[in-house]
Amino acid sequence: MSHKDITRLLQANPFVPFRIFLTDGKTYDIHHRDFVWVFRTRLEIATPLKEGERLLERTDRVALLHIVRVEDLKRAA
Repeated sequence: MSHKDITRLLQANPFVPFRIFLTDGKTYDIHHRDFVWVFRTRLEIATPLKEGERLLERTDRVALLHIVRVEDLKRAA
């Protein structure tokens, strides 16, 4: 998956929440476009302290090479 693919998902109008699946089996649910920062070879994914809040608990660095697939949350659930 490329940085352009992720950028397209984040810029979709309307935004559709999605789940990122990694090679190690970990997943990230992306509920808001502002919680993902796209770099050329990686993502920084922010996790809010509580759902619906803007106060962040942490960020995780994810290499684009390790993204296996992305699904809309409605289909992935």
